[in-house]
Amino acid sequence: MSTSFSHNGRRRVLASLLLAAAACALPGAASAQTPATDGDAAARIAWWRQARFGMFIHWGLYAIPGRGEWGQFVEQTPVKEYAKLADQFKPRQFDADAWAQLAKSAGMKYMVFTSRHHDGFAMFDDGDNPFSSTRTAARHDFVADYVKAARKAGMGVGLYYSPLDWRYPGYFFPDLYRDSAEAMRAQYHRQMEKLLSNYGKIDVLWFDGGETDWLSFGGDWTAAQWTKRAPGKHYAGGFDWQHDKVHAMLRKLQPNVVINGRADMPEDFHSREGDGALGDFDNQHPWELCTTIAGAWGYQPNMQPKPLKHYIQLLANVAGRDGNFLLNVGPDPDGRIDPAQAQRLREIGAWLGKHGDSIYDTRGGPFLPGSWGASTHRGNTIYVHVLNWPGDKLVLPAIPARVVRASVLGGGAAKVEQSARGIEIAVPAAARNDMDTVVALQLDSPAAALTPVR
Repeated sequence: MSTSFSHNGRRRVLASLLLAAAACALPGAASAQTPATDGDAAARIAWWRQARFGMFIHWGLYAIPGRGEWGQFVEQTPVKEYAKLADQFKPRQFDADAWAQLAKSAGMKYMVFTSRHHDGFAMFDDGDNPFSSTRTAARHDFVADYVKAARKAGMGVGLYYSPLDWRYPGYFFPDLYRDSAEAMRAQYHRQMEKLLSNYGKIDVLWFDGGETDWLSFGGDWTAAQWTKRAPGKHYAGGFDWQHDKVHAMLRKLQPNVVINGRADMPEDFHSREGDGALGDFDNQHPWELCTTIAGAWGYQPNMQPKPLKHYIQLLANVAGRDGNFLLNVGPDPDGRIDPAQAQRLREIGAWLGKHGDSIYDTRGGPFLPGSWGASTHRGNTIYVHVLNWPGDKLVLPAIPARVVRASVLGGGAAKVEQSARGIEIAVPAAARNDMDTVVALQLDSPAAALTPVR
């Protein structure tokens, strides 16, 4: 028996898929993976925790239409039509060194670049693959230039990679089109080996969309009806990404690379996506908040950044919750980062030039985040990030350590009164900073020994 689709029926099915895709792209949509617990995990992640702040770069064919990296799927552009963009992709002002220097001037310590997004276009030398930057108009290995530039600038080198590929029907119907799904898997394994073998040391591997439960955008088909899986329900079909083989390979080829949890592998760090996914304090499992400086992840013209205060407070809130902050830019089709966005990044770097001690190589706490702000610590010093003064003074909980000195980073005096009831901090209005008044409290003992308190 065959099932016929009316025009309206097809539109309803497509609408369901689009809504599902949007839901999957929302913060928290991806399921948490098992944390890495091998004997090298702590040493592997140590540099990354110290770095605290990085640059995310989404760049590919989707920069040409300029409607974001999901434009092809949202607009349902036919695969062959979309592929023609590769004939136009000839970036005239691509300068990986300029990207790396901008990241450095922003105070960032590592970078993550999209080696291949969901559209399937490889930004690296993938041999005979015709849908790659070395086999189309650009005739260029952008990953190679990026890695060289990032390394030269002293940045940690990260690569984003999407196992899923919209060109393969097997992603949407992994059982009905098993051959297609297996071909997509073969591409994934082949490309992983190339990326891990041909570009020297890779510090971060940032997976996206590789979870088995993300197949068919997290839903199942019954006849012509797509239904999103209920929480706790998993894909039960017969396709297997064979992530265990990739995990074994990456640990062999790049033993010290740190990976996130979007490909069913033991994760070194967890990804939170978007400003709204800031979440709670977590000093037990490394995590990172990624978000965009403006608009979509991929290029959109004339997208203005938010005020500097927004990014400084977000950075302080992330560090105070013991996380890393990965801030995204989407270069234009020629490879240029929007001047207004670049200027905002430099302004963040200028702030970090004065207040970086309160961010880099710190851990979150011991004062848990509140409406007033957050705190970080390193050694015997607690850095109190006051983002919103509740009045003339800030009252914090008591701690079993004595404050021996207090000062305001960037200049200024802070008055501190400590008792069994708590710690009162006062800073004259003239010494306060509307974005973040950072008060350094010097203790008589290590701050790391303190239990987090609210």
